[in-house]
Amino acid sequence: MAEDVVELLLAQHARIEDLFGQVMAANGERRRERFEELARLLAVHETAEEEVLHPVARRTIDAGPAVVDARLAEEKEAKELLADLHEQGVTAPDFLANLRRLRISVLEHAKREERYEFPRLRAHLDEATGRRLATALRAAEAVAPTRPHAGVETATANIAAGPALAVLDRIRDAVRAAVRGDETGADGNR
Repeated sequence: MAEDVVELLLAQHARIEDLFGQVMAANGERRRERFEELARLLAVHETAEEEVLHPVARRTIDAGPAVVDARLAEEKEAKELLADLHEQGVTAPDFLANLRRLRISVLEHAKREERYEFPRLRAHLDEATGRRLATALRAAEAVAPTRPHAGVETATANIAAGPALAVLDRIRDAVRAAVRGDETGADGNR
């Protein structure tokens, strides 16, 4: 049986938590690589949630607008923290302290999604719709920006600004990969 959207997001939440630990435990180039992977996953994960999951939740679940608005505010805060971390780089003296702040923010946000949004959404979706939403989420992730862009937290904003931001982000990714001499492509895959 194909995974549904909630299963997919829960697996991504677990991967995000794992990556935080890897970044904190690593040093030098390995820390940079793990941080880049974490930043990329957070950026595409949140964009896809904003484009696919939150609009459905807003329309479908009890108190949907209030639940989604609270999650969007949390996502904006996390994007701002992530953008600051990305800009300062992993060698900044306060990188680990700021990473811990981001970790707390992101993991608390995930817990709130898992408590207030996901169960309510799952209760309103049949299996086929859950699978279709997982497919839509993966498609949104495939074309999402790979860096955090605070202020772009709604489906409308993502649809308006997302494609251009995604192209710019992926060009930056490819240039950085070329400069470093690694084989990582613009899509983040080797």
